[in-house]
Amino acid sequence: MGIRREVLPFIAIAFVVGLCAGLLVDITTGAVTTLVGTAFMLFFFRDPERHPPWDEKAVLSGADGRVMSVTRVMEDMYLKTECMRISVFLSVFNVHVNRSPVSGKSTFLGYFPGKKFFAFREKSSELNQNNKILVENPDIRCLIVQIVGPVARRVVYWLDHMLPSPVKAGDRIGMMKFGSRLDIYLPVAEAEIWVKPGARVRAGETIIARIKSSKNRQTK
Repeated sequence: MGIRREVLPFIAIAFVVGLCAGLLVDITTGAVTTLVGTAFMLFFFRDPERHPPWDEKAVLSGADGRVMSVTRVMEDMYLKTECMRISVFLSVFNVHVNRSPVSGKSTFLGYFPGKKFFAFREKSSELNQNNKILVENPDIRCLIVQIVGPVARRVVYWLDHMLPSPVKAGDRIGMMKFGSRLDIYLPVAEAEIWVKPGARVRAGETIIARIKSSKNRQTK
């Protein structure tokens, strides 16, 4: 299992905290603090391999966690159509590497400052700090929103911030640090939802929706 290199500053912090504990309390306390802190950071920044299904019509989960809600909404800014919003909540125990739900062209739309409500609250989708990413191909458009909560202090998009980047379904695209929420918007006319609230999902593997065929779109 891989470990993200972003862990290094946090291991350094664990070492400093352990050193302080050793100086203020005793050597044993310092050593235990360092070991526990380092072990947790290595666990949190783990990056396991995933194996996307061989299904060109599949839309995959972009994050590990639990589906909080599946909501019909109007997305006026980017997709400009009625969408289904699938919200996935990540605890600190989930893998936090995000992956592309579909193959296509990934475009970074920007970082948007905002509040830091708890990510499980519905209003966090609209009001919290976030990154917005658009992945699109001739068959579907997918808006991804990496949402910051009071614990998750940073969301990261690893691909080019200035130019669109080609991606395949299941490719790594970014990370959310220390618990947060990922929203995926899929146009109603382009996708059929396959998950329900409460479902456990894995980034790059769990099918959350299927792309509708052109014939099905015309009859809707």
